[in-house]
Amino acid sequence: MSDLRVNLRRTFRWLGDRTDDTSAADLTGWWREPAIVAQIGAGLAALFPDDAPTVVMGPQSRGSLLGALVAHALGVGLAEVRKDPAQNVDSDAWWEVTTAPDYRDRHLRLGLRRTLLRSGDRVIFVDDWVDTGAQLEACRRLVDLSGASWIGAAVVVDALQRSDLRRNLRVRSLLHVRELP
Repeated sequence: MSDLRVNLRRTFRWLGDRTDDTSAADLTGWWREPAIVAQIGAGLAALFPDDAPTVVMGPQSRGSLLGALVAHALGVGLAEVRKDPAQNVDSDAWWEVTTAPDYRDRHLRLGLRRTLLRSGDRVIFVDDWVDTGAQLEACRRLVDLSGASWIGAAVVVDALQRSDLRRNLRVRSLLHVRELP
């Protein structure tokens, strides 16, 4: 796990010009590094070693990428959460929720096909970064709607400002934003 954390920090960078008031996180180096791709699924899965999830939930798009790696490491399936979901046919049933404002002050519509989560499922949420927790809270509501059980959230970077969300949603991370260069 320590090699993974070192590699995540080494391949991360902040983007911004000297005239910019803010900078943006650039995670693309993670996906280019074979050692990270090989280890990150098992690394995130190891954050909940004794909880026995039956399914991994990941939001489109990076959460789905990471979710597939974690699902593979755990030997379970993936339930992808879509942004602005749309039914393909009338019988295509979805659960949908709207987020609180996210880091860009947007309210997103998130959806999950009803066939992907069942009562009795034990769900671990996976994503690359958590900031405001808006998508995380919305995904917890999707789990509640399905009758499944929420285990917690495994994220690469924890940038949450609210410790109550970290506790209530059981957020565990590989890195805290303060550890990034």
